[in-house]
Amino acid sequence: VQLQASGGGLVQTGDSLRLSCIASGRAFGIVAVGWFRQHPGKERDFVAAITWDGGKKTYADSNKGRFTISKDKDKTTVDLQLNSLNAEDTAVYYCAAVSDQYYSGGYNQPYEYDYWGQETQVTVSS
Repeated sequence: VQLQASGGGLVQTGDSLRLSCIASGRAFGIVAVGWFRQHPGKERDFVAAITWDGGKKTYADSNKGRFTISKDKDKTTVDLQLNSLNAEDTAVYYCAAVSDQYYSGGYNQPYEYDYWGQETQVTVSS
């Protein structure tokens, strides 16, 4: 499985961004896709996750209501809509995929994921 993240950029406080994660390769084996972010010198934090069928979505409490994760059932792309951005949202964002068909968890911890995409930088200026 290969994951390609895109959509980051430099925006102002209150603006929106839409991140996309395109899965390729053995994408049919993906169970869930999650987004994480990492601030400089900090650990990778959970942002949101969605099961591959789109039936279950999970969000970190810190961004619930501002961020929306989605997946088109006919595509291998998972989007993350970021609204009302603030300086705390400035970070490197990653998408990741779970491929273990027999695993069922919260999908909110980095160790649950088998594949990671490259980073996309989100910078929010005031």
